[in-house]
Amino acid sequence: MGPRRQGELPGRSGVRAEDGARLPPESVDITRQNRLFLYRAVRHLVVGAGIRQFLDMGCGLPADANVHQVDREFAPDARAVYAGIDPVVLAHARALLAGDGSTAVITADLRDQEAVLGHPEVGRLIDFDEPLAVPFLSVAHHLLDADDPRRVLRTALERAAPGSHLAFSEIVCSDPVRAADLDARMGAAGIAWQTRTRAQVDALLDGLDPVEPGLVNVVHWRPDPGQPPPAPVPGELTPFVGASRMGRDFREYGGVLRKP
Repeated sequence: MGPRRQGELPGRSGVRAEDGARLPPESVDITRQNRLFLYRAVRHLVVGAGIRQFLDMGCGLPADANVHQVDREFAPDARAVYAGIDPVVLAHARALLAGDGSTAVITADLRDQEAVLGHPEVGRLIDFDEPLAVPFLSVAHHLLDADDPRRVLRTALERAAPGSHLAFSEIVCSDPVRAADLDARMGAAGIAWQTRTRAQVDALLDGLDPVEPGLVNVVHWRPDPGQPPPAPVPGELTPFVGASRMGRDFREYGGVLRKP
């Protein structure tokens, strides 16, 4: 998997100006909405579900309100491992977390879940006999059907103790023409991308128990107007702010699901 294959595009690392020719205008809003969802999902997992360990698949460090920062806001004893392949993201992440013994960053291809789960840092920090949270946030649209995304999304949960959860979000679109155009443009740029419908995402996640309010536009997953705001939008991207209100069905879709 190349450096961009598991990149946060347009996920938690943000949308870059040079991506504007490929990504729909809603992507700026979606990036920020997903970051806000991360905070609410992790807060629920710590406070509501009592989870103290996180295996974050496809980390978006460095940014504000990372998983380990949110979990420790509510539980100082929480532990986190970030897994990803983007060398720039991982280099910044390791520098940011240097000296933090309860957090680790590993280089791993998320399609190879056995390599992720067998990594020594995962063995050091993650106890599969205890409930585990597995965030897959704004990553699954980088998994093609040929990658067997159902397997990728479930491997860690299947190994984890009862009470474990998946925190999930993925960009969806109901317009097949628009979806095919986006897939083609991202593929031409060397970025693995498959735009799915909500029904297709639901099928990937069936058998897991959604936490209320279920799988929704992440804007509507337990909204909290009092939560910390995301970082300001870079000046060159401000013309795209608010594009998600155009009413087109292109959005970040997700929720929190519990292992039965």
